[in-house]
Amino acid sequence: METSLHRALKDHYASRGDGAAQVEVALGEYRIDVVADDLLVEVQHGSLAAIRDKVRVLLKQHRVLVVKPIVAEKLLVRFDRQGGRVVSRRRSPKRGTVLSLFDELVYFTKVFPHPRLQLEVPLVSIEEWRYPGHGRRRRRRENDFQIDDQKLVAVHETHPFHTAGDLLRLLPRKLPAEFHTGDLAQAMGIDRWIAQRIAYCLRETGAVRQVGKQGNTVLYRRAGKSRRVA
Repeated sequence: METSLHRALKDHYASRGDGAAQVEVALGEYRIDVVADDLLVEVQHGSLAAIRDKVRVLLKQHRVLVVKPIVAEKLLVRFDRQGGRVVSRRRSPKRGTVLSLFDELVYFTKVFPHPRLQLEVPLVSIEEWRYPGHGRRRRRRENDFQIDDQKLVAVHETHPFHTAGDLLRLLPRKLPAEFHTGDLAQAMGIDRWIAQRIAYCLRETGAVRQVGKQGNTVLYRRAGKSRRVA
């Protein structure tokens, strides 16, 4: 079922052009969120893996913009029942950042980069409406809920990525010329396993290359040129 968040983002991107954009357009076996002239726009709040094959096919003949919103702020609105009254509102402690892109890009490195593909990452604030789930799973009652809807509150800064080299903008400048995932974790203030995921995405997209080892640890260097896929 489509959420209000998805509909609002479709309208947002449809309104960015000259007003001639269309939403929910059938194209062969696919349905495209927004078509603006020769640009196909796909808004994907879920996993990028779910649209990987679709985008790969569309890129054969079309320019494609994949919009991957990241929730920077979420207000949890709890109802006593579906369609009932609000019983609580609270801020979720979870806050996404543009680095959250790598959580999904790990499944998308066989598609991005591509000369006809652009990734765009808007940071958004949303409300998530919940009501009691009354499920049979054995877990704490406050965690037993159903999501009724997600609603867009605001679109904050947007980060575009055309090439693998654009991903390097997310790396801190103080990294050494040759670095390993420990250096990356320390410079970015993140866990080592997150740094390993980032390094994997950078390597697979061609943003960095392996240049050797320091003991058993792989060393990387920023690539001279971004990989372009024909």
